[in-house]
Amino acid sequence: MNYAVIEFKGFEYRVKENGVITVQKVDKKEGENVEIDTVLLVRKGDKTLVGTPYVEGAKVIAKVLGDRKTPKVIAFKFKRRKNYRRKKGHRQILTELKIEKIIS
Repeated sequence: MNYAVIEFKGFEYRVKENGVITVQKVDKKEGENVEIDTVLLVRKGDKTLVGTPYVEGAKVIAKVLGDRKTPKVIAFKFKRRKNYRRKKGHRQILTELKIEKIIS
């Protein structure tokens, strides 16, 4: 089984070709390619390449599938008997990437 472990925007992901991952928002249009060269580990067949910290010459090509939002998180605070209430909502924007190719 061929896979790679990449570091992208501060998070680590285990990816394989034609797989889909969800990452923090990427400033690219839908259909554009993203090239990720921070590859920590590559597994091809029975060979494993481990980087120190990154594997030299290895990169992952991914295609942007689109953005989506997480469910709303409500932050509510109040002080009893003081008529003080604050309600805030937050929805994080995530981007889905389809892994096109793992180059090692």
